[in-house]
Amino acid sequence: MDIILSVVSDINDFLWTYFVIPMLVVCAIYFTWNLHAIQFTGIGEMFRLLFSSSSFEKDTEKSRHKRISSFQAFAISLSSRVGTGNLAGVASAIFVGGPGSVFWMWIMALFGAGTAFMEATLAQLFKRRGADSYYGGPAYQMQYGLHRRWMGVLFAVFIIFGFGLANQVVQSNTLCDAIGDAFHLPVRWVAYAITALTLVIIFGGVHRIARFSATMVPIMAIGYLLLSMIILILNIDKVPAMLALIIKSAFGWQQAAGGAVGMAIMQGVKRGLFSNEAGEGSAPNAAATASISHPVKQGLLQSLGVFTDTILICSCTAFIILLSGFYDGNDDGIILTSRAMNYHLGSMGSWYLTLCIFLFAYSTIIANYFYGEANIRFICDKKWAITTFRFVSGFVVMAGGFLTLQQAWCIVDLAMALMTILNLTSVLMLARYSFLLLDDYLAQRRSGKNPEFHKEQFHEIVDELEGW
Repeated sequence: MDIILSVVSDINDFLWTYFVIPMLVVCAIYFTWNLHAIQFTGIGEMFRLLFSSSSFEKDTEKSRHKRISSFQAFAISLSSRVGTGNLAGVASAIFVGGPGSVFWMWIMALFGAGTAFMEATLAQLFKRRGADSYYGGPAYQMQYGLHRRWMGVLFAVFIIFGFGLANQVVQSNTLCDAIGDAFHLPVRWVAYAITALTLVIIFGGVHRIARFSATMVPIMAIGYLLLSMIILILNIDKVPAMLALIIKSAFGWQQAAGGAVGMAIMQGVKRGLFSNEAGEGSAPNAAATASISHPVKQGLLQSLGVFTDTILICSCTAFIILLSGFYDGNDDGIILTSRAMNYHLGSMGSWYLTLCIFLFAYSTIIANYFYGEANIRFICDKKWAITTFRFVSGFVVMAGGFLTLQQAWCIVDLAMALMTILNLTSVLMLARYSFLLLDDYLAQRRSGKNPEFHKEQFHEIVDELEGW
């Protein structure tokens, strides 16, 4: 087993270093340029859409109760984006790459939001109608947009094993260990309880998942932001020096001479991409479920999701750590975050961090299950297949309380690398549709209309646009 893990680890390093990260960076810049930086110029429109009832498609009152709102689809995707990586991943980036990695994490989020716009808009364009809601994602656009079902099946397999199964072990393991340690409970009992809660949610279908996410995500995000603001206010005299440290570490001559700038860039890019998932093809599975009148609306909201995850949530963790002064010690990951929390909050720090881990990890478990189910439906849209996957998901969540993380992380890293390559390839091949959709949306907005998409605009693929 050790030999297999070593080989897989070497493959992961090769793929991420020479293919995935360069591909993500180049695509993010290319999309931003061709979208005329819509992720910056469209900020106001993003917030307007977030709670706007006019975002919905024109549907009947009978079907209205079944639809997934823009906010619910946004919340599902944000549930996956905001996970333990926002607590432990940022700490690891600072530990390895120094404070300068935070700056490069910001840069990748700003450009990566363009990629998130592209993949979410395409997911909406090629979505399908289900009995209770829409569904879709990269696998569907590969089949109906590129007419390459084999490519869609490969992507579906990667995301099922990467997000739907292996990543569940990572989240569950972190969650069970944190709760067991904080409350001095046997890990097995924590695992059983988390499994039972998970089964209750996922057996309720996409609408229960959507309602859960729409409730959980605002609570966890706003709570974490408020605490971070309190810590910033209490340390306001140290904030200018902290920001200067981030910039100096990102560009400083001393750091460059020691090779630390390169490490800061690499860690910032990697952790930023791991956290906000822009380009990996996971969030589009949630984006496709929204009932809206124009695909661009969900594209804009998913761009906002990247900002929320990285610019807000990840920055909060970074500031808490840097203001504590513990970033240059020997602690890494969640231990470093825990020490920083205890520094600012005293004994309450560990309790609050445990609560954050529960909210972040559990919401990610639910969102990751949803991504797995969406792609199970793509391969085999049968009731028995969905029911089987739900029971398997419950078992995997329970197993997370007993297994080690090394094997799971190897599978997650490899699956994410392969699905990112496939997803970005399909987005590049279909990119012109996103560009045209954005032009159409902006033209309608300038004329004072609530933008609506009519599939006849794309006559060459009109038969493939079942969701419209």
